[in-house]
Amino acid sequence: SAARRAMRFRPCIDVHKGKVKQIVGSTLTDDDSTSSSSALKTNFIARESPSYFAKLYASSGLYGGHMILLSRDEETRSVARQALREFPNGIQIGGGITNRNALSYLEDGASHVIVTSYVFKNGKLEVEKLKQLADVVGRERLVLDLSCRMKDGEYYVVTDRWQRFSSLKVNAGTLEYLAQFSDEFLIHGVDVEGKQLGIDESLVQLLGDFSPIPCTYAGGVCNLGDLGTIRDIGRGMVDATVGSALDIFGGKLPYDEVVQWHDQEQQQHVK
Repeated sequence: SAARRAMRFRPCIDVHKGKVKQIVGSTLTDDDSTSSSSALKTNFIARESPSYFAKLYASSGLYGGHMILLSRDEETRSVARQALREFPNGIQIGGGITNRNALSYLEDGASHVIVTSYVFKNGKLEVEKLKQLADVVGRERLVLDLSCRMKDGEYYVVTDRWQRFSSLKVNAGTLEYLAQFSDEFLIHGVDVEGKQLGIDESLVQLLGDFSPIPCTYAGGVCNLGDLGTIRDIGRGMVDATVGSALDIFGGKLPYDEVVQWHDQEQQQHVK
């Protein structure tokens, strides 16, 4: 339709133990013991700091990317806050967000806070907690992470490092209901995430058909063709993140080409 919004490329910064990494998310655990560290599958560790990537995205004019804190240590929080200050109002932050620390991240320059496990308990959505958080930061600065996995032919939100299936299905009703509390959704297709196997098209289609607010889809994007597919079936409501496939994260897809693709999408929309 003529009113369709331009699809955007949303960059990411995943921080683990103070370093920018690309991790196969489904191998993360909350346990910091050596046994779990050995099970952690890391695709890439960057030499550069989170601030370096924040400056890069700022210089490319890429707003609305997300920085996810994958470990709960002080160094990770510290380098993340430094990165936010490099690109004020340009990056969303998630990982360990609660109604106690959310405002401090916004004060450090985050455009939005991203929340998932905090608003779930024992696999159930706690709507009161979500409403409270929306009251604290404002609905327009809250992103809800609805990362999900397929079970018995339906998508369910997974929480706690994507290890636990919640009882919340991702479908038209859920998307409609939760849109009243958040500005955007962030959705990792966990079954394909970090594996560079191609995208979860049925999930993108679901989001494009039923989400009333913009979504960022992450998972399995390998090339510009995948971005084109997301644009076409996502109806302009679904933006995309590229992780391990990017050359800046050790992959083959040139970051500059993706930025060029993004810029062309925006320009075509102006006409």
